[in-house]
Amino acid sequence: MKALYITEPGKTELKDVERPVPAADEVLLRVGMVGFCGSDLNAFRGASPLQQYPQILGHEIGATIEALGSDVPAGLAAGMKVTVLPYESCGQCAACRHGRPNACRNNRTMGVHRPGAMSEYIAVPYRDIYPSDKLTLKELALVEPLSVGCHAAQRGCVCAKDTVAVLGCGIVGMGAIAAAAALGAKVIAVDIEDRKLRTAAKAGAAQTINSASTDLHEALTDLTKADGPDVVIEAVGSPATFRAAVQEVAFTGRVVYIGYAKAPVEYDTKLFVQKELDILGSRNCLGDFPNVIKVLEQGDFPVDDVVTTIVPLEHAGQALKAWSENPNDVTKIMVNARPD
Repeated sequence: MKALYITEPGKTELKDVERPVPAADEVLLRVGMVGFCGSDLNAFRGASPLQQYPQILGHEIGATIEALGSDVPAGLAAGMKVTVLPYESCGQCAACRHGRPNACRNNRTMGVHRPGAMSEYIAVPYRDIYPSDKLTLKELALVEPLSVGCHAAQRGCVCAKDTVAVLGCGIVGMGAIAAAAALGAKVIAVDIEDRKLRTAAKAGAAQTINSASTDLHEALTDLTKADGPDVVIEAVGSPATFRAAVQEVAFTGRVVYIGYAKAPVEYDTKLFVQKELDILGSRNCLGDFPNVIKVLEQGDFPVDDVVTTIVPLEHAGQALKAWSENPNDVTKIMVNARPD
């Protein structure tokens, strides 16, 4: 079978690999749709501090059960559509002992630290799969990135009384927007692309700001009656937006960082103290898959708007390269791993 490898920064290769055989506690999945993640883009650019090379990419998965290992319990069957929790935790580090395996010190994510899903078949532990008989394979491949945004809203303790600004309307930012709106918050979406902002409005944003054409501070001041947002979720990963989150959030507000800044960030740290801020990191997701699946099953999330394009597996490397060259044109690229 074929699999897409990232061999080194800037280079991918479609290789022939052996079809996996599931262990006793695993299921064999026929992969349908796999999403390219922002971490894949960073890996291609050589900007990911975690990426291991060479590696099969892909951890946003929509697949169908093909076969079951001998110890897989009743309730799972061939033909069921599923998504996959792509993280592997050690169970022993401080994060795991504290009940937060999403932040495991020794985490191994598919496509980053161990082989991913951009291939025709994968074998995964049955405990890591989440079925849905209502969602398409495309929708199932959105569950993981939307759950990352959902987790950020949870980290920020978002509630109905809050005004939440989400900086960045990629797919993870869309997850944060949808989750915050579902919690009853007033959401302000910020991006530099009007197309993404229109989709953000469909995902639940009450107001939008194009920070390329509008002064962000003035716009947020106007929309929040000079208070600033109660919560700012940073989903871009640039020094400018890292600083903006602290500058624009309300006094006693919460800042949640999802992305990795691509360069060192300099702060006016007096704002940390003067505003008495809660500054939080948000990594992966924790128990968010079932909630996101329910949201998608309701049919209100703008799936077709966020999926920019779908390419076959043999064209996936070229699509990743094109994304790297024109990142603002893309919200989500999906790869169809089925040759038929």
